[in-house]
Amino acid sequence: MVTPSMQLIGEALAEVASISVDEALVLVDGEDAVFVDVRERAEHDAGAIAGAVAAPRGFLEFIADPATPMHNAALSSGKRLVIYCASGGRSALAAKTLQDMGYSEVANLTGGFQAWTGAGGPTE
Repeated sequence: MVTPSMQLIGEALAEVASISVDEALVLVDGEDAVFVDVRERAEHDAGAIAGAVAAPRGFLEFIADPATPMHNAALSSGKRLVIYCASGGRSALAAKTLQDMGYSEVANLTGGFQAWTGAGGPTE
């Protein structure tokens, strides 16, 4: 039997921390968090949270793993990782994956990039 994607997202959301746009807006200009965009490259290139690291969902494990050539050191900086996608589904799965990989300071941005732009968050 195939597990429906919405069930997987629900299970991930039950296991990962979530952060509201209001909470994230406080973090975006600080030194304590890294925003990680797990949308596809074309989505990221069309607009992203200012300063976000692009880590498309399909490559996330390789970008997060310090043992691979694709690793982005920003993910292993020890800072809180705020994961986002378009609306929050892919980022919930990505946040769960990062937790499973041993990252402890991970949060899913509730509502994703849509909520961020709706709240007037800075983009590039």
